[in-house]
Amino acid sequence: MLIGKGGRAHQQLGYILVGMLVLIMVAGFALTEASAKWSDLRKREREQELLKVGDTIRTAIGNYYNQTPGIVKEYPPNLEALLHDERFPVPKRYLRKLYLDPVTQREGWGVLEAPSGGIMGVYSLSADKPFKTENFRPKYQHFENKKYYGEWYFAYIPLSASKEK
Repeated sequence: MLIGKGGRAHQQLGYILVGMLVLIMVAGFALTEASAKWSDLRKREREQELLKVGDTIRTAIGNYYNQTPGIVKEYPPNLEALLHDERFPVPKRYLRKLYLDPVTQREGWGVLEAPSGGIMGVYSLSADKPFKTENFRPKYQHFENKKYYGEWYFAYIPLSASKEK
């Protein structure tokens, strides 16, 4: 119901519009904050997945190395060798599949070449800054204070080589 000249209904309509604008601004701010929190949560999940997958690959490289027939041990020539090791009469599998890099969500890893040849480890190709930079478990202490994920190396070092240092 509209009231004539300078009526109260027009004035109330202005307050309602201002109230709606404030409500939209608050909702937008809340959604922005929720999006940032979700993004952080997703980054933490990918970081945990990187630790899990990196360890799986490191363990597979170690199994390949330690199960090398004969006295002279060797690293796998490539990551595909971890899927199907032809050095035995019945081929062995150290990995079920080649994993995607959890941080980049793409195929392909950086590889650490062993001095004697072959692949002794992997690392992410991501240049993103890690969410976690300290308070790692003992086996990951070398990840502390690293500037980007590409510095997180998952390498298999035989016990005899690590004792000599």
